[in-house]
Amino acid sequence: MMTAASLFSGYLLLFARFAMADYKAPLRDMRFVLNEVFEVSKLWATLPELSEAVDAETVEAILEEAGKVTGKSVAPLSRAADEEGCHWQDTVVTTPAGFVQAYKTYAEGGWVGVGGNPEFGGMGMPKAVSAQVEEMVNSSSLAFGLYPMLTSGACVSINTHASEALKTQYLPNMYAGIWAGSMCLTEAHAGTDLGIIRTKAEPQADGSYKISGTKIFITGGEHDLTDNIIHLVLAKLPDAPAGPKGISLFLVPKFFVNDDGSLGARNTVSCGSIEHKMGIQASATCVMNFDEAEGYLVGEPNKGLAAMFTMMNYERLGVGIQGLASGERSYQNAIEYARDRLQSRAPTGAQSKDKIADPIIVHPDVRRMLLTMKALNEGGRAFSTYVAMQLDTAKYSEDAEVRQRADALVALLTPVAKAFLTDMGLDTTVHGQQVFGGHGYIREWGQEQLVRDVRITQIYEGTNGIQALDLMGRKVVGSGGSYYKLFSEEVRAFIEASDSSLGEFTKPLSAALTTLDELTDWVLDRARSNPNEIGAASVEYLHVFGYTAYAYMWAMSAKAALGKEAQEDFYASKLGTARFYFARLLPRIHSLAASVKAGSESLYLLDASQF
Repeated sequence: MMTAASLFSGYLLLFARFAMADYKAPLRDMRFVLNEVFEVSKLWATLPELSEAVDAETVEAILEEAGKVTGKSVAPLSRAADEEGCHWQDTVVTTPAGFVQAYKTYAEGGWVGVGGNPEFGGMGMPKAVSAQVEEMVNSSSLAFGLYPMLTSGACVSINTHASEALKTQYLPNMYAGIWAGSMCLTEAHAGTDLGIIRTKAEPQADGSYKISGTKIFITGGEHDLTDNIIHLVLAKLPDAPAGPKGISLFLVPKFFVNDDGSLGARNTVSCGSIEHKMGIQASATCVMNFDEAEGYLVGEPNKGLAAMFTMMNYERLGVGIQGLASGERSYQNAIEYARDRLQSRAPTGAQSKDKIADPIIVHPDVRRMLLTMKALNEGGRAFSTYVAMQLDTAKYSEDAEVRQRADALVALLTPVAKAFLTDMGLDTTVHGQQVFGGHGYIREWGQEQLVRDVRITQIYEGTNGIQALDLMGRKVVGSGGSYYKLFSEEVRAFIEASDSSLGEFTKPLSAALTTLDELTDWVLDRARSNPNEIGAASVEYLHVFGYTAYAYMWAMSAKAALGKEAQEDFYASKLGTARFYFARLLPRIHSLAASVKAGSESLYLLDASQF
């Protein structure tokens, strides 16, 4: 017999299953960032290759259509796909129900090759545009978005470093989504330290190579979404020098490709198992075995790491965008819940007098969480677009000096984009879960999935600690501060060029930049006598950098919105969020800076045995 308690529990469960907000691409904010904050058309006009390929109407159509396909075809699968996960049986991997059709729909729209080389069938869109598409697909389903992301990244390396014959043979079907790509770096004994990989490549008389070894944590290494999978594999030639300088890159297809383009026999590469993970259950994370598999050299011998890093800069920004995308989805769920959920009365008295309680959005702490999410998401969207614009400039500019500057900024900002966007992505998804209270801990509402899924973004493509060490050690200290100076001078120039109407934003931005300038000089000075200072300072330094970079984004956003707030609520909301960021989030840099200046000594007070 059903009790009142069990009936109520059943009602809550039923309600929960239908209460999760539908995903709606934040197209208005994307347009604002592209067209009003950065005025990207002005940049594209200076880049001849882009000026001929991109116009406002095309970009608008791309954003609209990407919003539709991700919202209608991909997002509805996310919850059930997480429950089902991927299946492995005797080397064969099957993705969750609905994924094959959704991927076909996504691929037929050209979305896998949105940034690809038009010579081989790609759309040729700049990274600033493809970054918005990446956000949409990852907000819809982070697990689903990993498959086209790895393919697009593999295409970047092939297009940049492979022979014309390999590009002609493989890129068209990869851009079309008929074939997929994977990146095979990691081995069980060699995570970040790729110099000690053991996978071997034996030269053959016909110019091919026999690849032997095992790779782990290979996203999309095996699945049923495409007819073929093209693996980019790091391996060592027999006479290779030791360490990272002895790594070469090879293209290894799952199925051989005949001269007429049809698929031939199966190569000797197989999936030994898939990982059982905390999140991204619908993404196949594979152990891949290469048993004298036939492969083809990409780029020059022993220069494989450089070829792979062409892909990595794009992938690391892409992972940062995954953090942003998860935060955006969490925010959309949380804001809908906060407007509907009735709980207690506002501190100033009843706001909804016709109801038993007020919506929880009236409460200060709920507003704190929602505004934090909104400020970090919108600041992150501007920052990821800004970094994407540097990638576009470095790739397409015909001015060598301009390319060199953009390359330096990409090097400096990529670890910030990867680490800070994903650290803030976890914070933001947790805030969204917290807004739901107990319901946020229950699977049916979707918030706990976002927390589980986004957690991987801080780990793969180089952990965030490694990113911070790269920023501090290689990019700041390694360049003698010259890379950092490019960024600092740009922000300072913006401040000096701004009029007094923007003072409420530029004054705290100037103070934050001064803090970051001084912190940079402090680490540079201390690192000369104590190399431990670099690693000790790195994580907190990256966060100071991230908050300051977001402040720059918010100051530019405020400039674009100021004076328009009476025209449209969007601009009033933008300015209110900017003011919240400067009042409540930017001040975090002071405690972080104090931690950096505490030095490395306290990290070495214990012997290993004392931990």
